Amino acid sequence: MKKLLYSGQMKALDAYTIEQIGIPSPVLMERAALEVVLRIKARGCCGRILVLCGTGNNGGDGIAVARILFQQGFDSAYYVAGNEAHYTDQTRLQISIADALGVPRIYDPEPERPSVLVDSLFGVGLSRPVTGKYARLIDWMNRMDAWKIAVDIPSGVDADTGQILGTAFRADETVTFAFGKPGLYLDPGRALAGKVSVAEIGVTWQEKAFTTVHCSGSRRLLEKADLQPLLYREPAGHKGTFGKVLAVAGSAGMCGAAYLCGAAALRTGCGMVRIQTPQENRIPLQTLLPEAMIACSDREADWQAYLDWADVLIIGPGLGTDENALRRFSWFLHGAWEQKKPVVLDADGLNLLSAFPENYKGWLDEGVILTPHIGEMSRLTGKNPADLTADRIRAAHETAQKYGAACIMKDAASVTASPTGEVYINTTGNNGMGTAGSGDVLAGVLGGLLALNCRREISKPDDPAIIADGGPYYASGRRDAPRGLSTPGVFIAAAGVYLHGMAGDLAAMEEGPHAMTAGSIVNHIGRAISESLK
Repeated sequence: MKKLLYSGQMKALDAYTIEQIGIPSPVLMERAALEVVLRIKARGCCGRILVLCGTGNNGGDGIAVARILFQQGFDSAYYVAGNEAHYTDQTRLQISIADALGVPRIYDPEPERPSVLVDSLFGVGLSRPVTGKYARLIDWMNRMDAWKIAVDIPSGVDADTGQILGTAFRADETVTFAFGKPGLYLDPGRALAGKVSVAEIGVTWQEKAFTTVHCSGSRRLLEKADLQPLLYREPAGHKGTFGKVLAVAGSAGMCGAAYLCGAAALRTGCGMVRIQTPQENRIPLQTLLPEAMIACSDREADWQAYLDWADVLIIGPGLGTDENALRRFSWFLHGAWEQKKPVVLDADGLNLLSAFPENYKGWLDEGVILTPHIGEMSRLTGKNPADLTADRIRAAHETAQKYGAACIMKDAASVTASPTGEVYINTTGNNGMGTAGSGDVLAGVLGGLLALNCRREISKPDDPAIIADGGPYYASGRRDAPRGLSTPGVFIAAAGVYLHGMAGDLAAMEEGPHAMTAGSIVNHIGRAISESLK
């Protein structure tokens, strides 16, 4: 699991490292420059290397890059854009050192035709649109037929949101320092950053420092190993101990979504699946998914039996929004709230919630996972899609706060948030997953993971689910997680998104993104789990 820091937090942590720990700023700058040089050399670059620098400390990093390359025999040069009066002390120092060593400095980049371009114009602190000569310079850089690398972040990308501030550098690779920045993993910044690597340069990782400068690790990226505790299966377990999922899904003659979410839940490892659906769907679902139980009764006495049987509910895939759908949605959501059972609220379940929010908000808590795409988010929040995508982290967090539930804002890089502000940005998945039914598969994956983790008892201090770094797992013996979960719903939600994306990536490798269907994702869930458990 990797922490992400906002630009202001990173600046504060840099200052703490320099002022409280005592590591001089030039040392950090030298190490940053060396990391960029290593990436350039690993690329096997030859020919002219041109470093475009700004007047701030990011520019100082770039000048150091040009100097180190020059000293190692490369044909490197640097250009500084901006008024000399605005140079920081560190940039002045780097220019002085470069001058003393005879590092070539150019004063007009236009005639240059470099084979490598290093972007060191603006760092993570940029907060206003790039205009004028800087915008023209970035546009020139983007037109050059060269391999391009960005120092810390592509100039013009907002480090906190990934939005483009006027115009932005398009990098093949970005080397960022100490911690990742959210804007490198959120579109459009993600697309502009290219390959991202995080370089350790000596900035402190002490927990005391994080607390002092208010850099709590509430924004994170998951890694494969983080899924392992959630996927644990007791060696002596059976279908009853691995959890039972009730999917309230499908409408008359529309059973595809119900099939996909049920199949995904089974593939993710739950013990049993029952699908509550109209009678018209019985035969096709029994044919497509004989492993699931199909329940078509419309009597509430039978519904009560289904609810009592289940450990987890998935409500919404293919449900519809007519009067009968509203009745099913209301009855099962209320029943899950009364019995404190985890719920995945998806698709038409979200549409019904957004139509009558005040009726149902009281039945939600952190044991409920909302799974809206941008359109559904717009209906849930009353905001237009452009406002939501301008700051995805804020949008996901505010929606989680509004409804008191974990919220997955589905996107190319999905953002998962809790009401208290814990945020995960997903790094798996591909554009082949932009296909009908992909969201239904995610709902099933989430249901399967919830089922695996809603009955588990954490009782041993050495349980693998108890991790360091203030991790998301509840401590030994605690049973205060919402709806009896052994792990917070927001973490299970983020892990489900990650696993779903892994399955999609494996499907794309085998079939290609154009040929992928939602069924392709289902078929690769098992392999994704195997990869996670290695």
